[in-house]
Amino acid sequence: MAIFLTKDSKVIVQGMTGATGMKHTKLMLADGTDIVGGVNPRKAGTEVDFDGTAVPVFGSVKEAMEKTGADVTVVFVPPAFAKAAVVEAIDAEIPLAVVITEGIAVHDSAAFWAYACEKGNKTRIIGPNCPGLITPGQSNAGIIPGDITKPGRIGLVSKSGTLTYQMMYELRDIGFTSAVGIGGDPVIGTTHIDALAAFEADPDTDLIVMIGEIGGDAEERAADFIKANVTKPVVGYVAGFTAPEGKTMGHAGAIVSGSSGTAQAKKEALEAAGVKVGKTPSETARLARAALSA
Repeated sequence: MAIFLTKDSKVIVQGMTGATGMKHTKLMLADGTDIVGGVNPRKAGTEVDFDGTAVPVFGSVKEAMEKTGADVTVVFVPPAFAKAAVVEAIDAEIPLAVVITEGIAVHDSAAFWAYACEKGNKTRIIGPNCPGLITPGQSNAGIIPGDITKPGRIGLVSKSGTLTYQMMYELRDIGFTSAVGIGGDPVIGTTHIDALAAFEADPDTDLIVMIGEIGGDAEERAADFIKANVTKPVVGYVAGFTAPEGKTMGHAGAIVSGSSGTAQAKKEALEAAGVKVGKTPSETARLARAALSA
């Protein structure tokens, strides 16, 4: 099984005709993703050929959904126009919007997230500034390399794109039900907790790997949720053990003040909830193997 994305998902790409959108649409198609259209009002009515696969371009998300039955959109729209693109997806009530775009202003992310809530949360948002999600062997919505793992027993939720790829590669022999990159910006849609709940409910996920990073309190809140609601083994990693205190590191959300938000504080919170936490990605992978064989 899978969470959020399956072989039956029909995917459209907002920004498909741009350079980044073209590149990753081609890769998603190669991974078996059912991409049924792109969205660009200026190129509506045309088609784009991807190695013999003709993908139609529509004028709006609503039109694409009506013509194709699409239920997922992947957003590769530049930062200045991303808010409008996500709002359009929300208005069309597409069930899943995967926002890859990096550099979206925080007030824009906050605005479209609040708008989604106002509209009854009919559209699940993943991201922004994320690698998307993949259900190996079924579908890939985003920029996660499709050839580094296989279908398997592990569910992965991660703030970091690069660490998502590393963990998938380290555990490639076991494989994954789904891997979800939620993004590291201060305001994101789907959270660790959302993914943890979905993996807990998925009968084919036997173990959950959770990757966090310094800054904020998302991991501490996830630890509370795990303690109260998750029965499956969870293994964790928190990026940033060597980060100097008081510095902003990497992702815009990774801001540490005092002891709050430090890797050590997050590690302690997770361990108090029964999560085994590795000091490095490789150690985390070893802990995952040990938990599965226990």
